[in-house]
Amino acid sequence: MMIRSAKLTNFFLFIICLFWQSGQVIWAQAPTYFPEAGDKWEKRTPAQVGMDAAQLEEAIAFAKTIESQSPRDLEENHYLSFGREPFGDAVGPHKTRGDVTGMIVRNGYIVAEWGAPKRVDMTFSVSKSFLSSTVGVAFDQGLIHSLDDKVHDYMAPVSIIGPSAGSNKADQLGQSKIYEPFDTPHNRKISWNHLLRQTSDWEGTLWGKPDWADRPNREPGTWINRERHEPGTHYKYNDVRVNVLALAATNIWRRPLPQVLKQYVMDPIGASQTWRWHGYENSWILLDGVAVQVVSGGGHWGGGMMISARDQARFGYLTLRRGKWKDQQILSEEWVRQALTPTKARKTYGFMNWFVNTDKEYIASAPETAFAHIGAGTNMVYVDPEHDLVIVARWIDRRSMSEFVGKVLAAIKE
Repeated sequence: MMIRSAKLTNFFLFIICLFWQSGQVIWAQAPTYFPEAGDKWEKRTPAQVGMDAAQLEEAIAFAKTIESQSPRDLEENHYLSFGREPFGDAVGPHKTRGDVTGMIVRNGYIVAEWGAPKRVDMTFSVSKSFLSSTVGVAFDQGLIHSLDDKVHDYMAPVSIIGPSAGSNKADQLGQSKIYEPFDTPHNRKISWNHLLRQTSDWEGTLWGKPDWADRPNREPGTWINRERHEPGTHYKYNDVRVNVLALAATNIWRRPLPQVLKQYVMDPIGASQTWRWHGYENSWILLDGVAVQVVSGGGHWGGGMMISARDQARFGYLTLRRGKWKDQQILSEEWVRQALTPTKARKTYGFMNWFVNTDKEYIASAPETAFAHIGAGTNMVYVDPEHDLVIVARWIDRRSMSEFVGKVLAAIKE
């Protein structure tokens, strides 16, 4: 009996101590935890993941006090904000939002939740991170050979499904029935990389929205005849150009992007079946004989991704693990590396919508290695590799975002 006990002891010591290298003992680490599909997501107490419970409660209580003061009716809010822009009418659906909501995930386990984490709400520009992921999968599968390739070389003619011209065909004589979004001298220079980094300066009108009408400056005389910038040299956050990327991605996949996202990203990470990705009432094309709605990369004019905090946290955790989920590399290491590389023209922006914390400029309370997927609302999916941490916070005042993150980080003791 003593011999068997000794053998068991030695066996467990062998498991704990992997090998001796350079005079140091290398200790085995517990395998990385990934939640199962649906609601099968294990929870841990703050103490079990090295956090102080009282300080964590203080951080959550603070989050509940910094709720956005914008109307919960998001269509009403649209017409009090973006709706005042030229051609600012909503063309996609809006949804009245829920309570201020959030989740904290450490070491893969749920440590805290508040509000309504399973409620499906708009997520605005966090949609861009899902959009860029469909481009990432296309890159990983070789549908895009190089991100520096010109998008024009990949584009087929687009047939937009619009109002019928009726019997007055002569009224349409001489007008192109085909849309070619990259067929101008300026737009032919635009690469996938430029679109992903919002440095394309794409010119044109898409879905009834001119590029200059999105967040225009205060000098209307400069809008239509604005200065053109060489692609790659000038950063401009612009949802018309984001939607051009969605159209280009739909073109190379030859299928609706929500189907692509579901098959290659959301199902593999065990997301729920409740999320939906919307386009606009007029963003329909004829693709291989089938009517397809091109989705939007945000809720600037309505639409975009509608999703729960739980599913946001799963996506954040995927990016924390650098595109890997269990034994499957969903987004390649190369894609994640490029997504986290600061843009020359805007050092706090990687690929859409990966905000990087270069020089701690984006979130002052966070380490420089942290990054976030951010959308209006504010919707925040904060990702912190240094602390093995994901924070989802919905409907908070963006001006208090860094303070809230700082309070959560202060609760980490080990």
